[in-house]
Amino acid sequence: MNTATETRRGPLGLFPNQATPRLYDRIVETLRVRHYSRRTEEAYVHWIRRYLEFHGHQHPRHLGERDVNRFLTHLAVTEHVAASTQNQALSALLFLYEHVLEQPLDRIQGVVRARRSKRLPVVLTIDEVTRVMTHLDGNRWLIAMLLYGGGLRLLEGLRLRVKDLDFERAEITVREGKGDKDRVTMLPQAVISPLQKHLKCVRLIHEQDIADGYGRVELPHALARKYPNANREWCWQFVFPQERRWRNRKTGDQGRHHIDESLFSRSLKNAVRQAGLTKRVTSHTFRHSFATHLLTDGYDIRTVQELLGHKDVRTTMIYTHVLNRGGRGVRSPADGLVRDPDAR
Repeated sequence: MNTATETRRGPLGLFPNQATPRLYDRIVETLRVRHYSRRTEEAYVHWIRRYLEFHGHQHPRHLGERDVNRFLTHLAVTEHVAASTQNQALSALLFLYEHVLEQPLDRIQGVVRARRSKRLPVVLTIDEVTRVMTHLDGNRWLIAMLLYGGGLRLLEGLRLRVKDLDFERAEITVREGKGDKDRVTMLPQAVISPLQKHLKCVRLIHEQDIADGYGRVELPHALARKYPNANREWCWQFVFPQERRWRNRKTGDQGRHHIDESLFSRSLKNAVRQAGLTKRVTSHTFRHSFATHLLTDGYDIRTVQELLGHKDVRTTMIYTHVLNRGGRGVRSPADGLVRDPDAR
């Protein structure tokens, strides 16, 4: 399916009951030509749409720097968005004017900036990770083990294809991670045997799909045109395929995408509740715990940075808050008090 056809159907499902405005067609086409991720595409279209709604659906060519200032200030002052959210909205608008409309904005000045809060990541202890894992099974357990054992983001784990796993070297190749970067991280030894058994079952399903005349998988970018038969090859199949096949209404082709992230998130939420944890645990908590536990074990922060795929080591340094005990390793004066054992 070409991009033009896909965008005419309505980018990202934002216009289910009406024809897609040409401007949004152009935005999506420009994003995909530059290989932006689908998540970024969704976010940018969302903020551009919010911006135009804020200004009464005027065409952006009739708006300028002052109008962008007003919108960004509104987000901070009225809607109290986080600084990262305001920055994302600004990035979307800069992209719109520079790459879509080809009339870059001048300097953006006078914007009331959202307050940037400092938050420490939620980290589980090894015992807490173990307790959560005991309440996961099947492919949910495998996914959780890869997130914790390799420091993967949830979508990085779900998008893994068979060719991305190297069992002999115990490595995982993460393709097109955040920032469109590839990286290599470890494949936990504890998961190799159950993962191989899982893949045997997945391969049987794939072979049956092939026998039924299906078995196709979506390929990234232009690979489907370069290698017309590659979408049926085993190496390109998702490690964690969905139970039901998708169907292309135009061609009749059927295949299996990876499982939806919400399925894992619901299973994780139930596991956390059954484990009796009071911490707010998400799939990303496993990644935080991975980095923290490696640093606690004495591994070099640069090594952890590469495994996580961080561009700047300062991003990785947030995990150093746990290297010492509470209070930066300072001993509380209350611990020096000698308490009379007979005192109440």
